Amino acid sequence: ALLIELDTPGGLVSSSQDIIKAMLNARVPVIVFVTPRGAWAASAGTFITIAANVAAMTPGSSIGAAHPVGVGGGGGEKKDGAGGRDFQMEKAENLLAAYIEAIAKQRKRNVEWAADAVRNSVAVTADEALELGVIDLVAEDREALLEAIDGRTLEIAGQPHTLAVRGASVLTLEMTLLQEI
Repeated sequence: ALLIELDTPGGLVSSSQDIIKAMLNARVPVIVFVTPRGAWAASAGTFITIAANVAAMTPGSSIGAAHPVGVGGGGGEKKDGAGGRDFQMEKAENLLAAYIEAIAKQRKRNVEWAADAVRNSVAVTADEALELGVIDLVAEDREALLEAIDGRTLEIAGQPHTLAVRGASVLTLEMTLLQEI
């Protein structure tokens, strides 16, 4: 399995879409763990977490607020005068809402909440996310996560796959300096 430990305020739609497509088409189970305590799976991180075969969060973390924003943090230019409709942002919002709904439906997660995270920037804590069916579990740490999901059967590339991850050796791949920047 691939375990992604996630803590992000978000990122570019194009980059997250590349990640999500790779996850949805992966031939190995992909586990996203929002960690450590205080971590965020905000904006693009919401999409990535929902796209996982197993979505988990640590206590004290949060997820949501996935409404699109411009690269500078604001919306697009008004197309019909001051105070009028922002067609560029409406287009982005509608497209991203449909995208997250499709991902959530495929992963059997809460479709309505996912769309609300895009349309209304809602965000929730780990416990609320579990209660709402946004994630699969809350775990204290990596070891507790691996123990909790060991033996779980997932569908990978159309075939059943049983996780055998309890006590598995972990190969850590750290981000390079360039990736961190």
